[in-house]
Amino acid sequence: MRYTTEEGGRLNNFAVEPKMYQAQPPTKAQQRTYWILGVAGALLVVGLLVVAVSVSSVS
Repeated sequence: MRYTTEEGGRLNNFAVEPKMYQAQPPTKAQQRTYWILGVAGALLVVGLLVVAVSVSSVS
């Protein structure tokens, strides 16, 4: 574990930092997956709204 000793004998611990890397742009396959998940999520939200409206207007 990395630490330094300050004046007075106190130890100061430092967290181990992960290695840095540059993000890469998504590939075509990843972009297609993001689109599919986005459309599926939007359909889920619209479906839930339709169900909520239909249930609330039953009375």
